[in-house]
Amino acid sequence: MRTFLDFEKPVADVFGKIEELRSLGDTSAVDARDEIGKLKDKAERALAEIYSKLTPWQKTEVARHPDRPHTSHYIARLLEDFTPLAGDRSFAEDSAIIAGVGRLDGHSVAVLGHERGVDTESRIKHNFGMARPEGYRKAKRIMQMAERFRMPVVTLIDTAGAYPGIGAEERGQAEAIARSTEQALTLTVPSVAVVIGEGGSGGALALAASNKVMMLEHAIYSVISPEGAASILWRDAARAQDAASSMKITAQDLLRLGVIDDVIEEPIGGAHRDRAAAIDRVGERISAALRELRQEDGATLKSMRAQRFLDIGRSLEV
Repeated sequence: MRTFLDFEKPVADVFGKIEELRSLGDTSAVDARDEIGKLKDKAERALAEIYSKLTPWQKTEVARHPDRPHTSHYIARLLEDFTPLAGDRSFAEDSAIIAGVGRLDGHSVAVLGHERGVDTESRIKHNFGMARPEGYRKAKRIMQMAERFRMPVVTLIDTAGAYPGIGAEERGQAEAIARSTEQALTLTVPSVAVVIGEGGSGGALALAASNKVMMLEHAIYSVISPEGAASILWRDAARAQDAASSMKITAQDLLRLGVIDDVIEEPIGGAHRDRAAAIDRVGERISAALRELRQEDGATLKSMRAQRFLDIGRSLEV
């Protein structure tokens, strides 16, 4: 079953007509095939028009689409010989962050990414991609291991934010996020981060303090969710659309502001409509970025990364 967002109603209506034709029976008839072909072309044109002028709130809805590819999909398609690594060696395993090592284009890399899950059972298992302190301590451990074995670090960002529960706070959530961010900033190996869906608050930044930060075309990246910002600013979460429009959370806004380095184009209608194509494009851009970064020595990589984030504060013009 396709999942259509509210603003995709014109496209949903066309696909409904296609399904009606198919349900009639003999779609091998010339007239039926021609009509279905025309309707598919109409749907493609409608999608292209709608997605060429999405509002920030509509992009937020696309970034959260349940069918959008997750970290596990990227790992399965892009990496060879992937070996998952678990645990923070202190408290527990946190399935909200997937970690491990594998080969990308024949080169060993360490990979970290938020995992939201694809159905009710897996979403509960992965805590909807909201990591607890042990998740960020695991991330720090894997980055330290990558440093030791001189492996580049690739991170995939897709979280509404770090888990805000009482237990997480009791176990040092803020400190764990800070230590993970510190470790990411001080690496002397190449690091590339891609926001593949929603990049929320410190929960995202803890994995995204990289040499190169990229976003998918319809991803979002913000210090707080639009609903959270609306609750604080107007005491009304229903004004999330207003908050999204004001916060500069889209990839296009953040590229202009210098917060990210590149925007990766998605298939027409979003990454969820052609997962393989979207994942392959991300893989190509990660590989290109790593080829460039491998030419630098460790001290230069560390200095470049620090300078990159300092420049955001020094030159940011809203």
